[in-house]
Amino acid sequence: MQYRALGRTGLEVSEVGFGAWAIGGPAELGGVQIGWGDVDDEVSVRAVHAALDAGVNFIDTADSYGRGHSEEVLAKALGGRRDQVVIASKFGSRVDSEGQWVKDFSGEWIPQAVEASLRRLNTDYIDLIQCHSPWGLEALTDDTFAALEDLKQAGKIRHCGVSVKQTEHGVPVLRRWPQVETIQVVYNVLSRQAEAELLPLAQEGAAGIIARVPLASGFLTGKFGCDVTFPENDHRSRSYPPAKARRVVEAVEKLRFLERGGKKTMAQAALQFCLSRAAVSVVIPGAKTAEQARDNAAASDGVLLTAEELARIEAEVSGDLTGTTVSKK
Repeated sequence: MQYRALGRTGLEVSEVGFGAWAIGGPAELGGVQIGWGDVDDEVSVRAVHAALDAGVNFIDTADSYGRGHSEEVLAKALGGRRDQVVIASKFGSRVDSEGQWVKDFSGEWIPQAVEASLRRLNTDYIDLIQCHSPWGLEALTDDTFAALEDLKQAGKIRHCGVSVKQTEHGVPVLRRWPQVETIQVVYNVLSRQAEAELLPLAQEGAAGIIARVPLASGFLTGKFGCDVTFPENDHRSRSYPPAKARRVVEAVEKLRFLERGGKKTMAQAALQFCLSRAAVSVVIPGAKTAEQARDNAAASDGVLLTAEELARIEAEVSGDLTGTTVSKK
């Protein structure tokens, strides 16, 4: 496993992390499915252990993943190993009194949300807390970051960042709030908008880039065919209607050359694509099983894609083919 600086936080993190969204299991917010289908918690714990044993030390979760269940599973998996990992969590999604999914980054809500995450994670502090995909930047205010600074002073959190819903939100966030130390953004072979402005700006200001959905919701593993369907309790049943899924699968087929004659899996090559960008501190592929966790971790072997492979990617696929962000509707 190779390690990189997480921006200017002073933290050294494994360049392949563990995305804990999927292990939260099925869940809804305001009637919207936000999960990844059924899970077995014991299998999830083994997946986390496999990742740690492979050198992974960065785990990303959120209070909305499984409506808190992801954090609870991590607490079980990390028992006795808390000091070995950098825990990143997120806040901002909740259900209001009318049962609607709302975003809340107010100074009043933040301490409550963070305390709840601390309890579920069974820890005294969270290494990195992130505002979770505000639907519009007007949701973030100076009060948001004042509240986060108070929590930092109290030792509840160590660093703060923003997970952006839309790539174009990242640049104004970094320019307006210099205290933001990390930006989490969708970045993968099929969604490369971050390369234009966000990655260069982050590198210039030493903000860490956390590349989420690096496997394009599983499509970049190469295991799906054009007729793929997902269970109703998997958000991809809504995020990837048949026409979109077919378009993405066809694009992935053009990337089969990355498998290098069986020496590297498609997933590993996809992760290495993200890591080929110096601005990226860590990629956070999800894993439901120990096998998947080990396969992801093996992408960090010190050998990145060649210039020829990167050029061929540019020639074969372009634009935003995934649009994986879970929306309200």
